[in-house]
Amino acid sequence: MAQAAAAMNGGASAPPKKKFKLSFPTAFTILFVLTILAVLATQFIPAGSYSKLSYDKVSSDLVITAPDGTMTHMPATQEALAENPVTADMEVDVSKFVEGAITKPVSIPGTYVQLPQHTMGASDITLAMVNGTINGVDIMVFIFVLGGFIGFVRMTGAFEAGLLALTRKTKGREFALVFAVSVFMLIGGTTCGLEEEAIAFYPILVPLFLALGYDSIVSVGAIFLAGSMGTAFSTINPFSVVIAANAAGTTLTEGIEWRIGGLLVGGIVVVAYLYWYCKKLKANPAFSYTYEDREHFAELYSMGSADDPEVAVFNVRKKIILCLFVVSFVLMVTGVMALHWWFPQMAAMFLAVTIVCMLISGKDEKACTEAFTAGASSMVGVSLIIGLARGINLVLENGLVSDTILYNASNLVSGMNGPLFIVMMFLLFFLLGFIVPSSSGLAVLAMPILAPLADTVGIDRSAIICAYNWGQYAMLFLAPTGLVMATLQMLDMKYSHWFKFVWPMVAFLSVFGCILLVAQVLVG
Repeated sequence: MAQAAAAMNGGASAPPKKKFKLSFPTAFTILFVLTILAVLATQFIPAGSYSKLSYDKVSSDLVITAPDGTMTHMPATQEALAENPVTADMEVDVSKFVEGAITKPVSIPGTYVQLPQHTMGASDITLAMVNGTINGVDIMVFIFVLGGFIGFVRMTGAFEAGLLALTRKTKGREFALVFAVSVFMLIGGTTCGLEEEAIAFYPILVPLFLALGYDSIVSVGAIFLAGSMGTAFSTINPFSVVIAANAAGTTLTEGIEWRIGGLLVGGIVVVAYLYWYCKKLKANPAFSYTYEDREHFAELYSMGSADDPEVAVFNVRKKIILCLFVVSFVLMVTGVMALHWWFPQMAAMFLAVTIVCMLISGKDEKACTEAFTAGASSMVGVSLIIGLARGINLVLENGLVSDTILYNASNLVSGMNGPLFIVMMFLLFFLLGFIVPSSSGLAVLAMPILAPLADTVGIDRSAIICAYNWGQYAMLFLAPTGLVMATLQMLDMKYSHWFKFVWPMVAFLSVFGCILLVAQVLVG
């Protein structure tokens, strides 16, 4: 019949119909649209602010900054805090300001006032994108130096030679590496919030995961997902639970048994989920959620061929460079955990190690600098994504709407019965995680306001800290305003592919987190 129809049409067959394929926008477009929506939000959400309490290192005073900008100084003592009528109800430990445990301004309960509308306009869209980039310059410089370091090491052939040797030794036990990286990130997340710093691990581990037969999803799962799950169940993380406990007027150890129990279950679930995905992927490579982009991904991160003399020879120089390469990441983790390093210190350390490796390599100066420059330039897109995400937060902050959302939400949940109250707290922190993706930023903004509400319904304040941790991170698995977009940009992965993979973990954390919270309230 088809031949007859073709003959009736002069021998020409009908052209095949094109299938409609939904194209998901890039990270840049998503963040641009979100910036526009944030600007529009300042048109409709009333402006308002709480008074803020901070510490002035120069005068060694506590400073109360009223919503109108008026600043009041007082001695940095617990007595002065209790005697001042504005701060009398605050239970925050003043020594935490003096010691530097709390570095950001803390909201003062009962001081919210509505302010004249502070709307953002069309010009603020691009201005926020620029200012957000400037605001993120510390992490951007770190990423550039890291990219340059990796670009140079790969130019020497040491990286590929070492990885090829490792893949030969791990043949048949490929998941062992995924397991080891996941456990490391879980521990790093729960102890020191090892997430933004984990950007450093992708250029090292992604080529290895690829050589083991895995895809970009496994890379993000073992690093970002596992690290975020660890941070969600933070036990002693100074950037989340420590600051939250200080701002809430409670201690770090209260409720820690719930966080440890949650960490064990959450870690098992993440590793089991990765094992299921890896097993499916090994059985059928087409199962990969990023299968359509596999060739492009391989071009970006595949290692050199074993037939290449530059890769096949693993001489003493390459071994020394590779050892220094690995040691630099051990130094980074140690510096963050023990010496309170931040991005400038980490960038300086990587730069120092790069210079030493250049001297050892025997390569000429031009080749070294060109490789470093090329590696740094490959990180431009990732750095810009971080800046654009921060621009969204600046719009909401400058538009004075974050405090208004917090004020109305706190009024909404006040007076509810315990179990319903704590579930609503989880949902509230889930929402606030999109608006304030910084764990320390959300802690000082929300904890002084929401923690006292626990007293009114007869539950322990430590439950609020758990709700803050679990609610915020259920959102940060997904939130474009957080670290997700920078991670996906680095691997050139579509957000739709990541969403398909991660939504079961969001559902798990939401359901499991709420069950734990209700149990904590009922037991307490």
